[in-house]
Amino acid sequence: MTPNPILERLHGGLIVSCQAYPGEAMRDPRTMAQVADAALVGGAAGIRVQGIDDIRAVADLPVPIIGLWKDGDADVFITPTLEHAVAVADAGADIVAIDGTRRPRPDGRTLAETIVGLRDHSDALIMADCGSLDDAIAAEAAGADILGTTLSGYTGERPKSDGPDLELIGLIAARCTRPIVAEGRVHTPAHAAAAIAAGAYAVCVGTAITHPATITSWFARSLAEARP
Repeated sequence: MTPNPILERLHGGLIVSCQAYPGEAMRDPRTMAQVADAALVGGAAGIRVQGIDDIRAVADLPVPIIGLWKDGDADVFITPTLEHAVAVADAGADIVAIDGTRRPRPDGRTLAETIVGLRDHSDALIMADCGSLDDAIAAEAAGADILGTTLSGYTGERPKSDGPDLELIGLIAARCTRPIVAEGRVHTPAHAAAAIAAGAYAVCVGTAITHPATITSWFARSLAEARP
């Protein structure tokens, strides 16, 4: 099978997730686009962004764009429906990230039905954000192009590790053939390298690179603990 050129560009590389939460000072598509530009200068192989306006703001960058749409307050909120997935693709994402768990989806469709529906509409690749090995196996069977460990520790199937879930990466690599993107709690360069060694195809880092409030809190807390 001919390697997909978008996937090839991500192989062994760093994907930087540029996201800010509602109400934060950086919660603006133009700001996120500038953060993405800065990440490219540092060597990012891909960019992951949330929200239709943010996807449009970075769509012309010369690297693969992973887009998603966080919506709702249910368990499944990462691009939760086919309608959301189509909108993400139409906004310019090369890869559409969707909830890749086996949990019920808000529109009643299965993951497989969502993937089929998106394929009928777009040539965008599909990344399944998974929380467990069983999720990854099911997502691969449903037709996902990429398996992410994004939701490990957040669905109740696996404990929340201090760093990336290296064990899960290894389990997926042993059972699945689709490329694995290690995502979630990758806080140091050593974590990123360990994820590749465990079997990841690429590594996605967000908070540790692009969320100043959290990074600042790490340093502030460390100093507070060090004071006599």
